[in-house]
Amino acid sequence: MTELMPYGENRWRFDKSDDEQPDVLVYLNRRLRDHFSESGALKQLQDATQLPGVVSPVLGMPDLHQGYGLPIGGVMAMKAEKSDWDTSVVSAGAVGYDINCGVRLLSTKIESADLKAEDLQALLKAFTHRIPAGVGKSSRQSLGSVSFKQVVTAGAAALVREGYGRTEDLDAIEELGALGGARLDSVSKKARSRADQLATIGGGNHFIELGTVAQVYDRAVAETFGLHPGALTVMIHTGSRGFGHEICTQYTARMSKAAASYGIHLPSKGLACVPIGSPIGQDYLAAMACAVNYAFANRQLMTNEVRGAFADYFAQPDVTLGLDVVYDVAHNIAKFEDHRGIRMLIHRKGATRALSPGHPDNPPQYRKTGHPVIIPGSMGTSSYVVTGTEETAETFYSANHGAGRLMSRTQAKKSIDVKELKRQLGSVIYGGVSPKKVLDEAPAAYKDIDDVVDSLAAIGLTRKVVRLEPLAVIKGA
Repeated sequence: MTELMPYGENRWRFDKSDDEQPDVLVYLNRRLRDHFSESGALKQLQDATQLPGVVSPVLGMPDLHQGYGLPIGGVMAMKAEKSDWDTSVVSAGAVGYDINCGVRLLSTKIESADLKAEDLQALLKAFTHRIPAGVGKSSRQSLGSVSFKQVVTAGAAALVREGYGRTEDLDAIEELGALGGARLDSVSKKARSRADQLATIGGGNHFIELGTVAQVYDRAVAETFGLHPGALTVMIHTGSRGFGHEICTQYTARMSKAAASYGIHLPSKGLACVPIGSPIGQDYLAAMACAVNYAFANRQLMTNEVRGAFADYFAQPDVTLGLDVVYDVAHNIAKFEDHRGIRMLIHRKGATRALSPGHPDNPPQYRKTGHPVIIPGSMGTSSYVVTGTEETAETFYSANHGAGRLMSRTQAKKSIDVKELKRQLGSVIYGGVSPKKVLDEAPAAYKDIDDVVDSLAAIGLTRKVVRLEPLAVIKGA
């Protein structure tokens, strides 16, 4: 593997002549670079540069680690003018299995200092009663008159119309809670059979977290976001569950079989791809949109359940307690966007959009500030809310989606026991499945969130708004 060489502050590229644009650009501060050993992730970034229609550079965010196809923390842009659709490609593996895995942040009017440990424990218990956690868990929800087709085509809006949320929630969700182009006929019967998991957390790194606004870096922007020092916050992290996983599985297989017929040499099976305009390419984008909308609906229903739990516990209407949606951002997604004066299909895998102040695609209420970019740490460390800047155009308006794994799940389970997990969590209250089942989610299994966030913030690619500290968390397994 070619060694990473400096390419300006906190930027690294493969060794090339000075006058050549890098094919791969990785963002790491010096501490992260000194301990970086993700040769597999770098190989995956290099492989992505070989795909037809790719726009240089392929990017690695500071939370970069090896995944399937494109690494987690990878950003890949493809030419996507209509004239490019026969020669430029879309890749299911470059989006990932958990389509629209994403984070939603709620603000509250509750002072975290007013809550005792028993209050936090009671809220966690109320969440787990309403929201199943863990792989394979099915929904306890009845959607009434809302059909599955409405969920996958209209996303969160289909639920808000039926009273599962507030109208203003939609203004604080990426794509207003529904990505266009969804077609249910592009989704197989097997994938539909795995769509019974709305209002569930799932496993892995998914969670519900109660936190507090511990530090404010930009008071004016924080006030616009409704984030005040000491206020209680709620963060929800989940995605499209088994539904999205099955869509990625099937379309990766179909793309792998079809690629050769389009003259495409695949550098790896994980980067299986077909032309954007091909029947499979168009069907995948339609099916992916269904999973994106399913995930927005999932987080919307979970928000509704969280609000209900708060209302019951405090014996007050949820609106009185705040519980406003600050923002909801997608991680694993491919979207048509305009960059550098041309149309592109941006694949973000373990990365999130980060629009600058004034960008027309911001929601109206965040047009002047840029929309919130929510970056969770591990379940025992800080999380951040940042915004993009004008300089973020360098990354196709993208930022990292979290801290990023330092240890593999297998390594973490071998080296961390329950006693050590509890030590790392400190005063953070843990709820959900047995701690033995989440050893791979211990804080030590993740990179230092401060280094990860500062890798972009220090060079002006993001601007820090607030730092959140965890108080209590539910995890699935």
